[in-house]
Amino acid sequence: MTNEWMAWCGFILFVLAMLAFDLGVFQRKGRVISVRESLLWTGFWIVLALLFNLGIYWWKGSQIAAEFLTAYLLEKSLSMDNIFVFLLIFSYFGVSPGHQHKVLFWGILGALILRGVFIVAGVALIRQFEWILYFFGAFLIYTAFKMMRKKDKEIHPEKNPVLKLFQKFFPLTESYEGDRFFVKRGAQYFATPLMVVLLVIETTDVVFAVDSIPAVFGVTLDPFIVYTSNIFAILGLRALYFALAGIIAKFRYLHYGLAALLAFIGLKMLISDFVHIPTGVALGVVACLLLVSIAISLLVPANRVKQ
Repeated sequence: MTNEWMAWCGFILFVLAMLAFDLGVFQRKGRVISVRESLLWTGFWIVLALLFNLGIYWWKGSQIAAEFLTAYLLEKSLSMDNIFVFLLIFSYFGVSPGHQHKVLFWGILGALILRGVFIVAGVALIRQFEWILYFFGAFLIYTAFKMMRKKDKEIHPEKNPVLKLFQKFFPLTESYEGDRFFVKRGAQYFATPLMVVLLVIETTDVVFAVDSIPAVFGVTLDPFIVYTSNIFAILGLRALYFALAGIIAKFRYLHYGLAALLAFIGLKMLISDFVHIPTGVALGVVACLLLVSIAISLLVPANRVKQ
């Protein structure tokens, strides 16, 4: 138990240190993040996750290490869909590239907290009511079916209930005020459109978490593995966004791969009492579905899709 608590405390301190470093060094002034810098940071976070996986292997053995790697790859795969939606949100609100980094930073910070709450609640529910795993499995298959049929994603911030509630308490400025979320005019504080963008990003991530966290429960119920795999995928999401923002639209078949991935995990949860799918097999299926959907997207010409 002592080792578990030390691991939790050490990991949280590590995450806070990395966020403080990011905020202090890279957030001093708004700037456009280059593709080269994004790729370097993406590689940095992937290497950190793999080193952490080695630590899990040394600490808990090969089975738990395989569960972490599978959960991490699953979360990383599903985060590709987040990137496309974030791109649509920034385009919809006309956020300049120099300010997108700050919005994603604070959005991800909020996601770390909210996903932690979801994971703790989810693990507690599963331990209390084991049948809820079947509900999660059926939900993932339903989500996969919806994702398979969805051709275009649209952003409707005016329908966002959190945004509607926020606007009742804070008036909005008519235009952006640099990279500021709030400005004071006289005795009253006004929210800027950048704060609206942050709220939409945050609530959108909650929607994604409803899909991705139950999917990870199909791999492992160890709360430490579920949370750390989620966090490593989220911490690398911002860098991955700037690296892929210009080419993510080329992955035309990615949503089919992600839908198949969710369906596979959902089926794995539904048949877990009758058929045991080894973690290594699940890892291979997740990797293959992601790679095949990306490869087909890049190999099949766009004009052939339209015919």
